[in-house]
Amino acid sequence: MEQNFTKNQLLLFIYKETSASTTLAIQEALNEDWNLYEQYTELLQGYQQLPKVKFNPSKSTLNSILGYSQNSAMTLHH
Repeated sequence: MEQNFTKNQLLLFIYKETSASTTLAIQEALNEDWNLYEQYTELLQGYQQLPKVKFNPSKSTLNSILGYSQNSAMTLHH
């Protein structure tokens, strides 16, 4: 059974956000469909060139969240 995958599905595959069955189907299709494999490698190269960014909240943001959590917990226990 031949299945056509979209670029969006390939991106989900690259980001490891596909279900196990879809992952297996895409892997199989990549082995059999040269055009799909070319699309995949193009998208993968773009993904690899993106900067690896990590976001960290500021200390004041963390303190606000922890304070809210503490106040909420006290409210629930009274």
